[in-house]
Amino acid sequence: MSTTESADSDELFVLTAVLLTPARFPSVLGDDYPEACAGLGLAPRGTGYGLVLGQDGGGARWTVATDDVPLVACAIAAWDCGMAYDLSPGADSIVGALPGWPLALAVSAPGVPRPHDPEPRDGDPAPLAPPDAGRWGPAQRRLGADEIALRWAVWREQVDGEVTFVAPGAHPHHGVRRVLHEARGYLAQPPPPGRVRSSFAAGEARTLRVDGPGWSMVARTDDIAFVLLDEEPGSVHPVGRGPELPGLLASLDALAADHGRLRRLPGTGVVRPVC
Repeated sequence: MSTTESADSDELFVLTAVLLTPARFPSVLGDDYPEACAGLGLAPRGTGYGLVLGQDGGGARWTVATDDVPLVACAIAAWDCGMAYDLSPGADSIVGALPGWPLALAVSAPGVPRPHDPEPRDGDPAPLAPPDAGRWGPAQRRLGADEIALRWAVWREQVDGEVTFVAPGAHPHHGVRRVLHEARGYLAQPPPPGRVRSSFAAGEARTLRVDGPGWSMVARTDDIAFVLLDEEPGSVHPVGRGPELPGLLASLDALAADHGRLRRLPGTGVVRPVC
């Protein structure tokens, strides 16, 4: 367990941390990096932030934003490798402390009351809270795409290896056709940072996460793609490679690189407890 200081100079028991950068941020927060920052009341600075989630001595939930991104990245990399790391951002690096947690955590600090939102004070923002798992919306759609990216092999096994987008004599799915059209449009008019993200995959491939208004796409540059839509709760549409998808995915991966990917560190940004 590591500690830092909250905005009120109370000790904060650190439970976990995530990056909030153009290349890597919790998808649940938004379709792109500026939207994710706006939801937390933060300016979308180019180098991003680290978000430290923990509890104060009274058990209240707090999310502390720091501009010391390398420190948080090193902590996440160490935890992913099973190593202990004392994450204690300096007071001068803390940008702000927000009540609540934007992500669901299954852990809590020992020796303090159970996690709860702090008592509201005049001028305080509403406490951050994870999305409602019982309803379908943009956050759940993006979380679904995260799950496919995390468990690619499991989802890929459910799809015929010869799947094609349009079978002979069939008409393309309108929603999927719209997604592919809008994704191609990103090549002509680059979207806000974070709409297209690229990460390591097996071999020489990359895993792509592409988001847009009402849709998410997750793909492997050497394989197929999956599309999720706001208007179709819980549905996942596979898109076969065909003649066009490989070139589109390669171009989107290059676009992610042009947006200045951070040096890749171990880990996926998935919430995990501090060791």
